[in-house]
Amino acid sequence: MIDELRKIGLSDLEARCYLVLHEEPKISGYEVAKKVSVSRTNVYAALRALTEKGMCRMIESEPVLYDAVPIEQLIRLLQSEFDQTTRVLQEQLKPTPRTSPSFYNWQGDKAIETAIKRIVSNANKSIVVDIWSEDVHWVEEPLAEAEKQGVAVTLISIGECHAKLKNVVVHKRSAEWHQVQSRKFSILCDAHSALLGSFGRGIKPTILETDHPSLIELLQNAFYHDIIMGQIEKDFSQVLEEKYGSDYVRIITPYREYL
Repeated sequence: MIDELRKIGLSDLEARCYLVLHEEPKISGYEVAKKVSVSRTNVYAALRALTEKGMCRMIESEPVLYDAVPIEQLIRLLQSEFDQTTRVLQEQLKPTPRTSPSFYNWQGDKAIETAIKRIVSNANKSIVVDIWSEDVHWVEEPLAEAEKQGVAVTLISIGECHAKLKNVVVHKRSAEWHQVQSRKFSILCDAHSALLGSFGRGIKPTILETDHPSLIELLQNAFYHDIIMGQIEKDFSQVLEEKYGSDYVRIITPYREYL
């Protein structure tokens, strides 16, 4: 809970003080200091900061008592302030015309997590994700939230997974897949913007963000073939294996040197 309160602008000590007041309202700063095991000077500074932020109320008495603003009121306050800020930003910072497609790089776990949440939360109609089952945890939560907002989400999992999403397509793995060091993934939103990258042993997580039409079309085509082949394999798996061998070995063998 401390981490969640820090996300709305509280310091670690402010968050701890707020939780103390939430659990035990109308207590003195001295009592708060005892409960958080921090000097009274620092605690009183934190309580003043909470009061200025509208998250804590004072009761004029001897000694002065403090009371946390109820969390539901605090959430409404923050939502109101956020909505007002976003309106101002949208009015003042109009998007500039873009003359050419762009490419952006993101490195490190935190930057990648933020980029995934941002691009997924800005999708209006559709999201297609192609990812290994080991890495589904990177995307499952933001995808579930997008589904709640009415966005059509399709998760293509390389390997069996148990994601709690409405539309999950699972690709089985051949023995050769276990030798792969780099596990690629892609996210395509509204057939307009995309993230591409890899996870794996010994690889620093890095992703590419782009709206380049050639890469967008490439991901669309990959999605098309994934869906078509998935259904064909489901309906005719025995026939396909008899004709082409396990994992299409009779088709692939002449092209091994390219793959």
